[in-house]
Amino acid sequence: MAQEKKMNDQLKVRREKMQELRDEGIDPFGHAFKPTYLARDLDKEFNQYDKEELEQKDVKATIAGRMVAKRGKGKVGFADILDRSGKIQVYVRKDVVGEDQYHIFKRADIGDFLGFTGEVIKTDMGQLTIRATSITFLSKALRPLPDKYHGLQNKEQKYRQRYLDLISNRDSFERFQKRSKIIKAVRNFLDNKMDFTEVETPVLHTSAGGASARPFVTHHNALNIDLYLRIALELHLKRLIVGGMGRVYEIGRVFRNEGMDKEHNPEFTELETYAAYFDFHDVMDETEGIFRAAAKAVSDDGKVTYQGEEVDLNQEFDRIHMVDAVKKYTGVDFWPKMSDEDAKKLADEHGVHYESYWKVGHIINAFFEQFVQPKLKKPTFVYGHPIEISPLAKKNADDPRFTDRFELYILGNEYANAFSELNDPIDQRQRFEAQAKEREEGNDEAQGIDEDFIEALEYGMPPTGGLGIGIDRLVMLLTDAPSIRDVLLFPTMRPEDNTDNP
Repeated sequence: MAQEKKMNDQLKVRREKMQELRDEGIDPFGHAFKPTYLARDLDKEFNQYDKEELEQKDVKATIAGRMVAKRGKGKVGFADILDRSGKIQVYVRKDVVGEDQYHIFKRADIGDFLGFTGEVIKTDMGQLTIRATSITFLSKALRPLPDKYHGLQNKEQKYRQRYLDLISNRDSFERFQKRSKIIKAVRNFLDNKMDFTEVETPVLHTSAGGASARPFVTHHNALNIDLYLRIALELHLKRLIVGGMGRVYEIGRVFRNEGMDKEHNPEFTELETYAAYFDFHDVMDETEGIFRAAAKAVSDDGKVTYQGEEVDLNQEFDRIHMVDAVKKYTGVDFWPKMSDEDAKKLADEHGVHYESYWKVGHIINAFFEQFVQPKLKKPTFVYGHPIEISPLAKKNADDPRFTDRFELYILGNEYANAFSELNDPIDQRQRFEAQAKEREEGNDEAQGIDEDFIEALEYGMPPTGGLGIGIDRLVMLLTDAPSIRDVLLFPTMRPEDNTDNP
C-alpha cells in the first residue's frame, strides 16, 4: 500500500512538472530535433584522442535521447543520455547554458527526453562527454523508469512491457538488434548468392494447409465465410513455382493454435524457400549456406554458444537416414518390412507411446523423437522420414515407405524441415485424403483437402526442393536466448486486469 501511494505521488509530481513546462512556454512533448551524432559514432570517432587533442579539435555535436541518470548539485550537473546506439555523458554548467536552460535541466526527471548541443571533450577521468552549450526539452516521461540497479525483475513484466525491458536491459536491446541483422543476412544470402525472389502471400486462407497444426479460425463478414490464419507459407509459394517464378521465398508470420512453451508461441516467424529443379540434397547445401550466413551476422568464426554448449556452424553438417539413426542409438532395425502390429509390439517392448491409428511410419518417428533427437548435438541432417508423417514430400524412388525429406537438428532441437516436394497431383490427392481420414479418426492437426492446390499441380509443377526454417528458433540459437519469448518483441500473453491502474 505504501509503494502504491509512493507511485501515485511520483505520477502526481511529474504531471505538475509537465504543467510547469507549459506555463513557461515549453511544449512538454516537444518537436522535431536533428541530432548530428549517435553515442556510438562519437565513441568510434573521438574516443581515440586524449583530453588535450580533443580540446584542440574543438568538435561541436548535437545529441538527443532519454536521460537515464543525473548527478551533481548547485550550478554544475552531469547526465547519462541513452540513444538507440548507447549512452553518452553530458556535462552542464549554469554559467554556460544560462539560468533558464539550467532550470530545465535541474527540473528534468529520469526518463525525460532531452536534446543537447555542445563541445565534445574528455573529463579528467578520460570519459567522453558533451559539454553542453544549449538544452532542448523534447518529451516528458509521466511515469518513473524501473530502478536502474534492479531493472525488471519480473519476467512477465519484461515480456508485457518490452519497452521498459529495452530501456533497462542492454543485453535484451542488443539481442533484438542482432535479430534484425540475422534476418538481413538470410535475405542477402538468398537474394544475392542463390538468386531467389522474395514474395508475400495471403495470411487469410480458405483452408488450413501446408503443415500439421490446429489453426485459428476467423470470419469474414462481407463474404460470410470462415477463414483460417495461415499455419504455413507452403501451398501458395508452390503455386508460384507452378507459375514459373523458379526460386521464391517468404519470411512471414504464421499462426498455430497450439500450446505455449519455451520454444512455441501462437504466432511466430517462418522462412520458407522453394527452388525448381532442386532435390532435398540441394536444399541441404542451401540450408548450410543460410545458417553460415546467419552466424556471420553475430560471430566472426561461425561458432556460437547456446546455454553453455558450443556449436560450430562453419563445420560440415552430418547427414543420416532416420532408420539408420534409430538403429544406431537403439539397436532396433526398421529396414525390414513389417506390419503395423509388429511395429506396435516393438513400441511396447521399448516403452514408446503410440495412438491407435498409428502406422509403422508414425512409430519409427516416435522412436526417433524419444531416443535419437536429444542426442544430436552436432548440426545433423536427418532424412528419409516415413511417408505417414510427410504428406507433402515426394516418395523415395528406391523405397516408397520413405520420403525425400530432412530435418536439421542442433543440440537436440529441430531448426529446419525440407522436402523434395511432391509434384504428382494424383499422389497429392491420395495424401490429402489420408490426412482427412486421420482427421476423422481424431487427429485435429491433420490437413484437409485443398482442391485449388491440387488443380494448380495438375497444370504441372517442376521437381522442386522446399525448405522451412523457424526464424525465432534460429535467433534463439545465435543469441543464446533460453525462451522464444526472449526473441519476440511482443510475445503472446494473457491480458492483465488494469482496471485499478492509476
